[in-house]
Amino acid sequence: MRKERVALVTGANKGIGLEIARQLAQAGIHVIIGARDEGRGRAAVDVLAAQGLVADYLRVDLDDLPSAEAAAIRIKAEHGKLDILVNNAGIFDFADGPPGAASIDAVRRVMEVNFIGTLAVTQAMLPLLRQAPAGRIVNVSSSLGSLTLNGDPASIYYSQRFIGYNASKAALNLLTIQLAEELRDTPITVNSVSPGFVKTDLTGRGILTPEEGAKCPVQYALAGEENGSFVEADGKTPW
Repeated sequence: MRKERVALVTGANKGIGLEIARQLAQAGIHVIIGARDEGRGRAAVDVLAAQGLVADYLRVDLDDLPSAEAAAIRIKAEHGKLDILVNNAGIFDFADGPPGAASIDAVRRVMEVNFIGTLAVTQAMLPLLRQAPAGRIVNVSSSLGSLTLNGDPASIYYSQRFIGYNASKAALNLLTIQLAEELRDTPITVNSVSPGFVKTDLTGRGILTPEEGAKCPVQYALAGEENGSFVEADGKTPW
């Protein structure tokens, strides 16, 4: 089995996820591209290979919970451990919106993918993270998941009312809080990291490039003593 540090990045076939995978690979980490579509996942591996970077592909579909267990079995067989888990995969549904108008089906799907799916992947990978000398979990969150900012009329996020997406990121932050406490006596760190307002296929607009947005999640994936926090590039974000 290989001895280098191993990272699984979910939703790594494009956007912020692919940039996180690229930057981790550049730092000498053996990266596993987690993606639900095999063609897109393997295309991402080829993109990194063209830059002299080595990565593997594993199917991880947050809408298909058994895929997480199957991926964990493969990682255990090939590496014996997992050093870094970056929970990046997520969706946004434009049928989402304010509480009085949002499509219930859209809200349910966003919550099931962004929160339930991420929780399932985390549970599947925890035994492998426990086998690493110092496991690290990065939950890619959003300032839209901050209850403080959602309730502050002076915040730029105050008017961004997407009850499903915002609630899914708030739930992801709760996962960070509770998991960090559950793992307090282990060498595993868990943090929520907001990449900032990045222009991707998910948002369709933004002020940061995926490369810029990936820097903070990569920073917390690689090193640091912070644990159980909600952070972004310019410091801590209020819960």
